[in-house]
Amino acid sequence: MESAERLPSVLGRLPFKNTVLKKLPIDDSEQPGSRMVPEACFSRIRALQPLVRPVFVALSQTALSLLGLSAQEVLSDPLGPEYLSGSRLLPGSEPAAHCYSGHQFGLFAGQLGDGAVMYLGEVESCAHGRWEIQVKGAGVTPYSRYSSEFLCSEAMAALGIPSTRAASLVTSDLYVSRDPLNNGQRILERCSVVLRVAPTFIRFGSFEIFLGRDEFSGLQGPSAGRDDIRAQLLDYIGDTFYPQIQQAHSIRKDRNLAFFREVMTRTARLVAQWQCVGFCHGVLNTDNMSILGLTLDYGPFGFMERFDPDFVSNASDKKRRYSYQAQPSVCRWNLACLAEALGSELDPAEAGAVLDEFMPTYEAFYLSIMRKKLGLVRIEEAEDRELVSDLLRVMHNTGADFTNTFRLLSRVPWPEEGDSERATVGSVVDLILEQCASIEELKVANKPTMEDCELAMILSLAQTSPLMFGMVADSPGMTQQLELLGRLKELVETNQDDLKRKQRDDWIYWIGQYRRRLGRECDSTSDLPVIIKERLKVMNGINPRVVLRNYIAQNAIQAAEKGDFSEVRVLKVLEKPYSDPETLFGRDGCGEMEHSGAELDVAYDGKPPAWAQTVCVT
Repeated sequence: MESAERLPSVLGRLPFKNTVLKKLPIDDSEQPGSRMVPEACFSRIRALQPLVRPVFVALSQTALSLLGLSAQEVLSDPLGPEYLSGSRLLPGSEPAAHCYSGHQFGLFAGQLGDGAVMYLGEVESCAHGRWEIQVKGAGVTPYSRYSSEFLCSEAMAALGIPSTRAASLVTSDLYVSRDPLNNGQRILERCSVVLRVAPTFIRFGSFEIFLGRDEFSGLQGPSAGRDDIRAQLLDYIGDTFYPQIQQAHSIRKDRNLAFFREVMTRTARLVAQWQCVGFCHGVLNTDNMSILGLTLDYGPFGFMERFDPDFVSNASDKKRRYSYQAQPSVCRWNLACLAEALGSELDPAEAGAVLDEFMPTYEAFYLSIMRKKLGLVRIEEAEDRELVSDLLRVMHNTGADFTNTFRLLSRVPWPEEGDSERATVGSVVDLILEQCASIEELKVANKPTMEDCELAMILSLAQTSPLMFGMVADSPGMTQQLELLGRLKELVETNQDDLKRKQRDDWIYWIGQYRRRLGRECDSTSDLPVIIKERLKVMNGINPRVVLRNYIAQNAIQAAEKGDFSEVRVLKVLEKPYSDPETLFGRDGCGEMEHSGAELDVAYDGKPPAWAQTVCVT
């Protein structure tokens, strides 16, 4: 260690400018352990928790460049793993933890705050401005969660979706005992740390520390009633991250309303981008919503494989509060919580009007992106919304893979006068059918999620008391269960060959609608070859070939648990999601018992292997 200290350290010369700690109140208490922190937005951290023999697992060159660093410089820094894991204090950094509250699964949870996260400071980069850096996982935290966060942060950024970034992943020889599935089976996992980078990690929940006692949970924010600190926080965010709004409005409430509208707009755009790549956040609590409209805090996230509007990435979300199709309405609900937390800083009627703008704003962003995904770049038609809805309905009914199907649509041939629909589109339909589910997969997907005894009771009620059954069946949850049961009954009464014929017919019909719409992109004066080329360029630049599916992350996680970090090389593919295919080889991640660790040839841009459906994320 002493010889390492005598070597030059590029990380030791990072230009820190820790503005937030100068602008907002800080808790300077030296009292250890968890406690309530009133009247402060941050708490200083006095003692670091060093890892045992930390080493780099992976670095992101693009994220490091935001700090004015290169991967080679960081790798050659002898103190790099210690500095970027929070094991050694970076010169100029001021370790702290952010205090915030939040509504979790719809219920106010009182004080939350950074637990396994530590703010280090803000680095001023000549080329890229000021960036907050923090370490997540500092202390006893399992590897798997943070390897996923590292990969997904960078994958989302490469997709062009606003996100916090991950610059490095460090692991160690420190282990923690953990029960990942809450089933009583504890395992040892390596402790690791990811270095996160963002302009700020302030979130909706940062304002909820000022909330009074909640009538349902009985909890209140640690700084309840401190409107003066709330004003400080609001001014800091406005001055630092929304200066144009600050300069354009001299009246405070007008300025705050413009700020709230901008947060609403950014949130609507973000969730539209999520929906268009099939991303499910998993835990859309208010404390996981960025004030800048960034994807924040990657926990039990998931990229949807087989299209299902009810897809839930978090196995703990039994009530499907944060399902794929619920994400837009949940984001609006979270914005309403933010408006409540801002309190007297906003006019209630005006804030309500902004909230009413959310769904139309979201739908406009969503349809705009979907048009590009379909290569509809020249004109906009009101019927485009129905075309998209029909596509998703066919994808759902056929169990089509979301990512791969959209990518294949660029192969649908441009319509020509007199061509035969079935003959012309037959080859692309064959490719799409390869991405569709088998009858057995669809039976599993359409199995009602309620207990068998509950389902039997409901069906018995239909026979014995139709009036009572009608009342029960009207509830949204029961309607969904009965729809699943109906689809399952249809599947039981058919066979694989009949299913494939129906799937083919459904796709040929939709593609026929799509080609007719494509034909209207070109009028008599348009240059058809230019339009066709533009269509392909737009579609292949917005429909990714590769996303971070759960089984890909699982490959990396399970290899890492055995000390093999080579699977994190998938980052190289994820950094270029729209490029030509690149095949990596992964290890079967479903478990030793069923698969004996056998090598599988995994094309990360292909249809997921069957075992991918068994991956459980909590």
